[in-house]
Parts: sequence; C-alpha cells; structure tokens
Amino acid sequence: LLPKYRGSAPIQWSVIKGEKVTGVTTMYMDVGMDTGDMLVKKEIELSNEITSGELYDTMAEVGAEALKETLEKLKSGTLERIPQQDGEATYAPMMTKEIGKIDWSKTACEIHNLVRGTNPWPGAYAFYKGDRMRIWKTRLMETCGMGKYAPGTIAAVENSGIVVSTG
Repeated sequence: LLPKYRGSAPIQWSVIKGEKVTGVTTMYMDVGMDTGDMLVKKEIELSNEITSGELYDTMAEVGAEALKETLEKLKSGTLERIPQQDGEATYAPMMTKEIGKIDWSKTACEIHNLVRGTNPWPGAYAFYKGDRMRIWKTRLMETCGMGKYAPGTIAAVENSGIVVSTG
C-alpha cells in the first residue's frame, strides 16, 4: 500500500518486514519511483504463514479488482487523486540472492519472515558443514532452549523438522 514499499520488490519486503496488512494501490505515473498520486487502494491481511509467492497470487486477483474500480471511476468522472505523503514512504530494494542468507543471531520471528519473504525467489539459505542448504519453510516454536544454545546451533532433529537456535 503506497507510500510504503516503493521500489522493485514490495511484495517480498512487506513479508520480510512482518507486515500484518499490505495491499494494492493504483496510481498516476510521474517522474519518481512509485510517487504518483494514489487512486484506489485495496488492503490484504497477511497471515503469519503466507509466502511472497502466495501473496503475489492474491495480489494479482486484488489488483484486477482495483484496476476495474479505477477504470469505472475514471469513466464516471468520480476518480479522486490522493497525493502521497512522502514522509510515510519506505523503499523496497531489488531482491538479490544474498538477501536470503540467514543470520541466526536474528530473532526467530525475523528469520521466519525472511524465509517466507524470499519464497519462492531468491530463497533463504544457510550453510552446514560448508554446504549451502535451502530453507523453504519454517515454524515458530512456542518454547525452546532460550539461550541454551548459540545462535545457529542445531538443537534437535525431529520427525517434523530440524530445530535451530536463534538470537
């Protein structure tokens, strides 16, 4: 939802940053990056499990609705221009493979959001014994070793997955 996440990867960054609500905004184009007057905004509530790929699919549907509403209002002469508040703007930089590297000293929630936000591309990863390991899905645990293990330490291997200590 403009003016937040102007730039090339707003879907991914809204998930990585742990937003609870995001959405689609139609706007007039101008010389700046995503700085034109806003026309129609449609909100989408985000679950704690949605990936950027899943959000992309949802946004395609919601975006079609927003475009239809924008064109209908344009045709009827009821379309209003709403200037963006530049002070509320944030930037969504281009995604690179390096963004997906997990820093285990971060909180479990930050890592969970990174994994969701980089799925399907560029993907989250960590190194284990020198090998790059892709991580596609994570789950936050209710309780854990709380300081018992250093961040990045494998605390347990279970049928449901691998438990890794975080910051």
